[in-house]
Amino acid sequence: MRPVIPYVTAALLFGIGVYGVLRRRNAILLLMSVELMLNAVNLILVTADTTVRAALPHTGQVFALFVIVIAAAEVGVGLAIVLQLYRLRATVSVDEVPLERVDA
Repeated sequence: MRPVIPYVTAALLFGIGVYGVLRRRNAILLLMSVELMLNAVNLILVTADTTVRAALPHTGQVFALFVIVIAAAEVGVGLAIVLQLYRLRATVSVDEVPLERVDA
């Protein structure tokens, strides 16, 4: 198998994800861009596992499974934060989130 096509596809996916993180102002689209970047990393891990035989078999697939678990947790926490932000501010725009600390 030629590993060039999956590597190029993963690079394109990661580049689109980085562009989405840098350019998007909507929190939901920002989370989707992060997920796209994590999927690109999964593609690289699985491709490297199938093309390069290391001393430990299936290590790339195991790491990809860990990335999927981390991505699922990130989606749960991220959506909870976005829902709370929408309840408080009635918008999910990242530009309108105050970054300074407010003492209550």
